[in-house]
Amino acid sequence: MSVIYAIAAALLIVIIARIVIRISRKRRQRELNPYKISIKDIDRMEDGKDFEEYLHRLFLALGYEDAFKTVSSRDFGADLVFTDRNGNRAIIQAKRYAMSNPVGLSAVQEIYSAMPFYRAQRSIVITSGIYTDACVKLAGYNGVKLLDREELIDIIHWLKSRQEDDAMDLIEAEPRLILDSWDDYLKDKQLKKERKADKRITG
Repeated sequence: MSVIYAIAAALLIVIIARIVIRISRKRRQRELNPYKISIKDIDRMEDGKDFEEYLHRLFLALGYEDAFKTVSSRDFGADLVFTDRNGNRAIIQAKRYAMSNPVGLSAVQEIYSAMPFYRAQRSIVITSGIYTDACVKLAGYNGVKLLDREELIDIIHWLKSRQEDDAMDLIEAEPRLILDSWDDYLKDKQLKKERKADKRITG
């Protein structure tokens, strides 16, 4: 009889665990509903994975039917992939950062270098925070679109107001480009040389 009780107890534990997992999944799905999420909810998310999943749901809700989330372990720098209304494949890196921790250069470097792998024509970084000046500059030279906290708030507002086209217009707008020439670099002394290295070579 004790063996039967042990088996019954084990089965009961398995059933309860499955029920708890199912309830947890349903609760998480409700919590990530893009029509209910606010920027404050995003700030309270436990980690970046929740933000990635939220953005996936957001893009599907906006009308990007082929939007998909990449596999986290081998995403090569892209968290989401979608096709815009002009037929261009775009990749997104999601950064759920606090305002006190601006997104830096690596976000632009990673998403830009991922473009050939995904055969993407456009690359975008979306953050719940802000960007460093260096990040903005590198994005401008490489044509990477940056969407910051205020623009994310606008996208959320437009979705909830059923103004999906306005949100998509912002997402698909051309990135801010920096088109300085080589002469501009030299004139403005933006290019910093390692003087000690030059000295070692010359002498």
